[in-house]
Amino acid sequence: MIRIENLNKSYGRLDVLRDVSLAIPRGRITALVGPNAAGKTTLVKSILGLVRPGSGRIVIDDHPVSRDPVYRERIGYMPQQPAFPDNLKVGELLEFMDDIRGASEGAAAGPFDRAPGRDLIDTFNLSDSMDRRLGTLSGGTRQKLNAAIAFRYGADLLLLDEPTAGLDPLARTRLKEVIAQERERGTTVLVTSHVLSELRDLAEHIIYLVDGRLEVSSSVHELLRETGAPDLEQAVARLMAESVDAGTDAQRSGAVGEAG
Repeated sequence: MIRIENLNKSYGRLDVLRDVSLAIPRGRITALVGPNAAGKTTLVKSILGLVRPGSGRIVIDDHPVSRDPVYRERIGYMPQQPAFPDNLKVGELLEFMDDIRGASEGAAAGPFDRAPGRDLIDTFNLSDSMDRRLGTLSGGTRQKLNAAIAFRYGADLLLLDEPTAGLDPLARTRLKEVIAQERERGTTVLVTSHVLSELRDLAEHIIYLVDGRLEVSSSVHELLRETGAPDLEQAVARLMAESVDAGTDAQRSGAVGEAG
């Protein structure tokens, strides 16, 4: 569904993405992992068209991201930190989003009505907060609303950036259930998370970035086979340890070269 070719992105002298090429399979849950500052959020925002790469291209179902914004109509996005307007009420924000997405009252039936995440407003008890202004919500409640909006419209592609951050255990469990339901519906899901135990029972494909470079893009089954790890969490831990060792060896080689 998503094809990324030779993607590069820099901010000044800082290279954030370095010649990244990969494919994200349709209808599966793909985990995007890596250490801090690996380029994960920049890659997600590039797919959304919110960040313009320096070079390379991204194609979603034959629609180039840079030239054909129509693909965005089929995306549900859950940012790591939602930027809600503090002066709006929860109900007003939902009405505004429904109107933008063509899911307002009286609209023709569509994927909105069949979305597994349609009931997250009730599941997260957000119905009682409709008259509260967004600026008064706690971090956990804002994250629940963030999730409810991302899953609300029956998207074919879900981009979830640290989706369980700030959620209580019950809300995390419910959200993971909804992600699994979306997979059964055939939705393509790309999810980033530092809490790999959250992805252990969900992810089928994994992308591993280090310093903006692609180190691994494979099925979870293949990764477990190659690393000999019993689960995804330990497999990624071994990848990270190898990255640290490689970086240390490179530093030592540089030091020896300078000394020579």
